[in-house]
Amino acid sequence: MRFLPIASFLLVAQFLSGCENLAPISTQAESPATAVEEQPSPIPASFDPSHCPSVEAVVCAEPEVQVVERVVERKLERVIEVPVAKDKLVLGSEEFFTVEPGGVRLKALVDTGAATCALTVQDLTRFERDGSEWVRFKLAESVEDEPQQIELPIKRHVRVARPGFDRQRRPIVDMSLTVGEVTHMVEVNLVEGSEFEFPLLVGRNFLKDAAVVDVSRKQVQGQPKLPIVSK
Repeated sequence: MRFLPIASFLLVAQFLSGCENLAPISTQAESPATAVEEQPSPIPASFDPSHCPSVEAVVCAEPEVQVVERVVERKLERVIEVPVAKDKLVLGSEEFFTVEPGGVRLKALVDTGAATCALTVQDLTRFERDGSEWVRFKLAESVEDEPQQIELPIKRHVRVARPGFDRQRRPIVDMSLTVGEVTHMVEVNLVEGSEFEFPLLVGRNFLKDAAVVDVSRKQVQGQPKLPIVSK
């Protein structure tokens, strides 16, 4: 009976705190190996919530936000000037050429994709002279001018295939072409017709080791100047 006042005191302390459950003395005395899981004590009807400690609001700190700046580097196009040898002739995409024999001035298309030069002529006729095959044709600067008749020996023939056209067997002759102050003797294949915008097409056999082409310009060399032939 002497433990009754002590148990009463502990029970009163539990009611006043309202937040903890006081285990029976006999349970605390048991060893951990023989302890039985305790059930929570029911809240008595006379429990007063005002005796509980006040609840404090806990404010969590906002997480630190790191702003990453993304820098996009744009590469600007650079124009690089390529040096050209001083002995190279600069031609535009279109130039005036003088064709010899005949001394006919023609507007020409400078085509780096063509292997040889090509000349559009009229009344192309093959004939034989001294056991060799020759060709006769007419050439004029414009339809208003009187055409020049030219006769040249055929050096060889070439077969040309164009999309939408039959394969052609064209004669090749040696002719002298002059642009600006430069004159070269080159092979020219002859084609009969008038459907071409440019009567003369200048290919790589004239340009090779002699000229460079600036496709953004036209008629750089101006009027051709024929070389002076000493008598």
